[in-house]
Amino acid sequence: MTTSNDIPQQTAELKERAAALVPVLQANAARTEADRRVAEENIEALTEAGLFRLTVPKRLGGQEADFRTFLEVTSELARGCGSTAWVTTLINVCNWMAGLYPDRAQQEVWGENPDARVCGVLAPSATTRAVEGGLVVTGRWGFASGSHHAQWAALGIPVVDAAGQQTDQGAALIPMHELTVEDTWYVAGMRGTGSNTLVADEVFVPAHRILSVTQAVQGRYPTEHQDEALYRSAFVPVLALVLAGPQAGLAQAGMDLVTASLAKGRGISYTFYERADEAPSTQIQLAEAAQLVDTARLHLMRGAEDIDSWAASGVYMPFETRARVRMDTGYVARRSREALDLLLSIQGAGSFAEANPLQRIWRDQETGSRHAVINPAIAGELYGRALLGIDEQVTPLI
Repeated sequence: MTTSNDIPQQTAELKERAAALVPVLQANAARTEADRRVAEENIEALTEAGLFRLTVPKRLGGQEADFRTFLEVTSELARGCGSTAWVTTLINVCNWMAGLYPDRAQQEVWGENPDARVCGVLAPSATTRAVEGGLVVTGRWGFASGSHHAQWAALGIPVVDAAGQQTDQGAALIPMHELTVEDTWYVAGMRGTGSNTLVADEVFVPAHRILSVTQAVQGRYPTEHQDEALYRSAFVPVLALVLAGPQAGLAQAGMDLVTASLAKGRGISYTFYERADEAPSTQIQLAEAAQLVDTARLHLMRGAEDIDSWAASGVYMPFETRARVRMDTGYVARRSREALDLLLSIQGAGSFAEANPLQRIWRDQETGSRHAVINPAIAGELYGRALLGIDEQVTPLI
């Protein structure tokens, strides 16, 4: 078990702030889901607690926290509301991406407002044309989590030359007021994330606000602040692993809920057990679920340690380790899903009553864990290839 003595002071303090918000997030979870966006009370509380500044540079008023801290916070928030934790995750990781851009772009985002929030979609679902000083962008980007609450967006684009030939893949940093949001997010789980579609119509993006994704995957970032370890972190491992934080937190939320329910002393229908907690089957399933939750957390924190330690060393994370972090991400999702499956079985059919928060936790976990970057099967394939020294990979995102 992790104790407070094992956690650096900044991590412990920010995790405590997150834990203090769990009752508020729980109280607003149903409304967040019904409104298909995070309740404004949650956004205000997270802002006041500084939890949208986790990855904003200190020199611009942020926490500049490491990824151990990031994951401690977001997994804790997921105990209160999966959608809120997911939005907090995506905004903070997109804020981290903004910290990779040249200082000029960072000043535009946070120079006057250290609480400015960035959402983003990396898929290059756009067209561009080169003009003097930058690119003109037209496109549509689905699943932009947190777009209701952001002032900026980092959006995947093809980078082209004057002849229109693609030369690179990039991420364009665009103010939200230059985009429109289409209401397209109608889903079974993570309903409150507001992961709608962003639309750009002939938007000019200056060159200093275009990040080369190709170079970023190799650890080459244009920020001038090379002394800041956080912004030396490995690009794809970061983008992948942060998505597992809410998964582990949702599994823990299910564990908390079922354990509390068992303590009330209900029985098992159609058996002689007047108290479910006295049944060996319940005890064994609960122990297995707890072990799965612990396993998910151990892999989550190993991945965080990999990211943080290599960033601190100043050496870019080696390929095989990057592949392992992708594997750890998928593994957290699988073990978290398995834990919730056991917990649902303990609670029985009553788990699926609309009044039971466990069914929302389950739907959020099932939906969030299917994000394309998490995909456990693909993660296993790419890690296996890396272990075998096979050069040909299934994705460039490692």
